[in-house]
Order: sequence, then structure tokens, then C-alpha cells
Amino acid sequence: MENIILKIMIILFAFSGMEAVAWLSHKYLMHGLLWKLHKDHHKKELYGFFEHNDFFFLIFAIPGIAALLFGIHNGYNYLFWIGIGICFYGLMYFLVHDVFIHQRIKIFRRSDSVYLKAIRRAHKMHHKHLGMKDGECFGMLWVPFKYFRELKSKSKNEISIPVH
Repeated sequence: MENIILKIMIILFAFSGMEAVAWLSHKYLMHGLLWKLHKDHHKKELYGFFEHNDFFFLIFAIPGIAALLFGIHNGYNYLFWIGIGICFYGLMYFLVHDVFIHQRIKIFRRSDSVYLKAIRRAHKMHHKHLGMKDGECFGMLWVPFKYFRELKSKSKNEISIPVH
């Protein structure tokens, strides 16, 4: 039983750690050294389904896949469970960012969830900055409390959060 609890804790730790990795890499790599790959994601008009920014999916998948493979090779050790956490975060990132927020697949269009509305609002605030500098809200799942307060202060009918 404690072995299962340990594995679940490793998965949750890796998943949670990925939010910090996502925030740091988004702020300092995507809006820094690797802006050339990320800048098309901040343009108002898209010229197709894929963006240069989608290469980050491949870049961030490598550590998760490597951890899974090395973990399997070494008897399903802790690396395997770290890889599960990383890959699960990648799945959640895809579902929240690409499907829910940007509607690249037209499902999950509406939600009454305050948390999901806050995520969408924070991301909208991130995208109001079209350039490399002066950005805000670089994470994905952690939302600053000001967006919850903003939603709470407005009535349900007054707030409209369009998807870009």
C-alpha cells in the first residue's frame, strides 16, 4: 500500500513541478531566447492550424518520454513515475491551453467554473501583450488571485471572456 502512495506522490510532485517549469520556461525562454518560435502565438491572426510555437510541444515531450523509457529500462523505478507526471501535465496543458482556451479543437466552449473562467481571463491578459516584453500570467494552471476576485466582483451576466 505505501508503495502505491509513494508512486502517486511522485506523480503529483512531478505534475506540480511542471507548472513551475512551464512558468519559468514561458517567461524566460519563450519570451526571451526562443521568442522567434513563440511570437506567432501572440499574433492576432493565424495562418493555419499549426504555429511555430507548437514545436515547444515536442521540446517539452522529450524529458517526459525519456523519463518513461529510462524508468521502464530500470524496472519501473521512480523515473517512470516522474515521466507519468510530466506526460499527464503535458496532456492537461494541451486540453486547457489549446482546446479550452484557444479553441483549436471546438469543444469545451463554455463553462460555469470560476476556476476555468479565471484561467481563460489570465491567459487573455497574457495575450494582450503582443511583444516579447511586458508580459504577465506565464503559468497555465496556477492563476493569480486577482482574477478570481475580478470574477467574484462582477455578476455572472456582466462578464464576457472572448476566446482569441
